[in-house]
Amino acid sequence: MSCQNKKVGIMGGTFDPIHYGHLMLAQNALDTFSLDEILFVPSGTPWLKESTKVLSKNKRVSMTGMAIEDNPDFALSTIEIDREGNSYSYETVEELKREQPDTDFYFIMGADSLLEIERWKHPDRLMADCTLLVAVRDDCDKEGLKKQIAYLTDKYQADIRILPANRMDISSTRIRQMIQEGKSVRYMLPDQVIRFIQKNHLYQQETSSEN
Repeated sequence: MSCQNKKVGIMGGTFDPIHYGHLMLAQNALDTFSLDEILFVPSGTPWLKESTKVLSKNKRVSMTGMAIEDNPDFALSTIEIDREGNSYSYETVEELKREQPDTDFYFIMGADSLLEIERWKHPDRLMADCTLLVAVRDDCDKEGLKKQIAYLTDKYQADIRILPANRMDISSTRIRQMIQEGKSVRYMLPDQVIRFIQKNHLYQQETSSEN
């Protein structure tokens, strides 16, 4: 009797800081596609970003760990933080597959990222190694997305699935701005993350431009 492969979602991002939007999207993916686990992967040096404006790796890892510690279905990976040089998603997935050959990976991304995926490093290798779960909000350009999915499916034999997502007016950029302005960010991110930010006096000057 053959055992079914474990199904693991990959939730990547700078998490600068992590907030409830990230957590709700991950839980939605877990439930919608009956995944066994969501692996949160804070980026190391994001090559498409100005890394000098991103908060230090250790602080972002600490906040991510705090945010997910009470959910047994969420786990933290420092695979990109530990890697030297720029962070590339295809390398992350390839390394995870080597470490866990009996696991099927599901890469969670936004619709905007899918539209730009051919700008990524080796998108062909990424799409060959995992299923893409594309978070789609009601205000998304459905026709444009439909054409992109058809194009990528034909060109790369990609397995792309839609993850319906509610629009949430929470972003890391907005949280940083509000902290700078001395406004409360309560109910936007976990209390323990807020306490960590306050204790370490983070974001009192703008440090990043990543959502």
